[in-house]
Amino acid sequence: MKFPTTFSLKQIADIISSEYVGQDDFPVFGMNEIHVVENGDIVFVDHPKYYDKALQSKATIILINKNVECPVGKALLISDDPFRDFNKLTNFFQPFVPNSQTISVTAKIGKNTVIQPNAFIGNNVIIGDNCLIHSNVSIYDNCIIGNNVTIHAGSVLGADAFYYKKRPEGFDKLISGGRVVLKDNVDIGALCTIDRGVTGDTTIGFGSKLDNQVHVGHDTVIGEKCLIASQTGIAGCVIIEDEVTLWGQVGTASGITIGKKAVIMGQTGVTKSVSGGKSYFGTPIEESREKLKQLAYLKKIPEIIKKMDNK
Repeated sequence: MKFPTTFSLKQIADIISSEYVGQDDFPVFGMNEIHVVENGDIVFVDHPKYYDKALQSKATIILINKNVECPVGKALLISDDPFRDFNKLTNFFQPFVPNSQTISVTAKIGKNTVIQPNAFIGNNVIIGDNCLIHSNVSIYDNCIIGNNVTIHAGSVLGADAFYYKKRPEGFDKLISGGRVVLKDNVDIGALCTIDRGVTGDTTIGFGSKLDNQVHVGHDTVIGEKCLIASQTGIAGCVIIEDEVTLWGQVGTASGITIGKKAVIMGQTGVTKSVSGGKSYFGTPIEESREKLKQLAYLKKIPEIIKKMDNK
């Protein structure tokens, strides 16, 4: 998430009432999760296990719960609860704005785009030309839809990330302030759910097609011309490269990469990153030819046992 203007370190510290290490006018351009941070971004860290990763990341402002040595060229925001204060910043820069109309007056709708009855279009949504948005679709605030996009009935774009911190009193939600971005020529089936990024974008690339009842988690990036079949569940922060095919009921772990032109057969659990240009099957995932051989061998076990008993 980039801020509308550059803020100073002191201004950010004042918003969350925190101490800081660095010059008052140290520039702050935005805030992001660690896997997508850039120069000028804030990243938060609240566990010693991840201190070094955050301090050595591309982020130049680290929101942290310990006064550690500050790396050269960076700044620290010292907080007793970085998770809470990251949420404060999200609410400050991207607050929830209620809408009393089914199509917000701030939405921008392109030429020849059709929006069927009972669809909801939120604040600052941009929809390109020649799109078809079917009934009961909900497009939350700040989503961006390209040209020639079809979204079928009941799909939801921009719901919150499934991201919680466990506390003694229950689960504390990390507030989502990101977006969903659909590139040109994307088709979204009925009853799909595409969560927005926590601070960045969940993106579906040019020409990709989603079947009915597909879930895409927060900050996931789907490449160009991918095919994703029904009842597939894609976790957060996944990278799916161009021309990948995921058949029905595939499930993925978070933070993995599926290489270009990979084919994932139905009901596979993608538990790790896999390279492109190959076919995969099973849980845990393996190349499909090898997995099918293993299953064929398993079928022979009763026959082998029977032969051994007859000796």
